[in-house]
Amino acid sequence: MEPESAMDDGWFEDFAVGTVFRTPGKTLSEAEILQWAFAYDPQPFHMDRVAAERSVYGGLIASGWQLCTLAFRLFTALRPFAPEASLGSPGVDDVRWRAPVRPGDTVRVVVTVVDRRRSRSDPGRGIVRMDWEMLNQREEVVLTMRGPVFVRPRPADGGRNASSGPG
Repeated sequence: MEPESAMDDGWFEDFAVGTVFRTPGKTLSEAEILQWAFAYDPQPFHMDRVAAERSVYGGLIASGWQLCTLAFRLFTALRPFAPEASLGSPGVDDVRWRAPVRPGDTVRVVVTVVDRRRSRSDPGRGIVRMDWEMLNQREEVVLTMRGPVFVRPRPADGGRNASSGPG
């Protein structure tokens, strides 16, 4: 069985390899999918019901980029990082959209810490690498990705007076 995380407000030292974060689910409405598509990903199968029905997908689907940002939002809502601890990410690796997400689907995210190390170039940060899976209500994997996050080590005062800049 995978270890579950009840952690919030974590620092580098708190992200043990094997730690698993599980988010609550979010149901995507047709309106949310259409709104995202019109604003950010105006492809017919994301924003035109009739064209989407004639497409290879057989109906309207959410943008993969919408799913990536939703995955991040669901994860950060768990408060895995202390406000001063997260220093952002240099990017995301191996993004794969495994199955379409349709209006009415409920998705959730499972994030697993797969590696953790101190930065060689900056002793004021560590690198935590995580594997991400988004699953739908049928437990089908619809999105996978891997990404590193730069995370500050816990300050000597336990984090009570940490600065908010990347330092």
